[in-house]
Amino acid sequence: MKWLLILWAGPVSLLIGWYTLSYYDMSFGIFMLTREAHDLVFAIYGKILGIAPETIPPLVARAIAFDSLIVFGIIAFRKRREIAAWYRRRRDARVPQSSPVPLASDANLSSTP
Repeated sequence: MKWLLILWAGPVSLLIGWYTLSYYDMSFGIFMLTREAHDLVFAIYGKILGIAPETIPPLVARAIAFDSLIVFGIIAFRKRREIAAWYRRRRDARVPQSSPVPLASDANLSSTP
């Protein structure tokens, strides 16, 4: 399960990092992080896919969101017993107890001499 998260989060993090740095032209002297490289990459992908380059980033964002739901669904399915036990503990903690807890107002607080 750890490797699934690593193999999913690694490429997603690199893609988001590259996109953010190149979109805002924070190149640090590296050509691949310049805005020109950013526009060139999306122009190439746009020509390959036959769509406008400005429509690609929202498509990629939706694909990442969908993949994330699938990955977290797999994790939730594998840990469903632990999640159910946690939910039962949390639900049982909210149920009021049968014997009432004595309140501070029940005690005689005016017992000063």
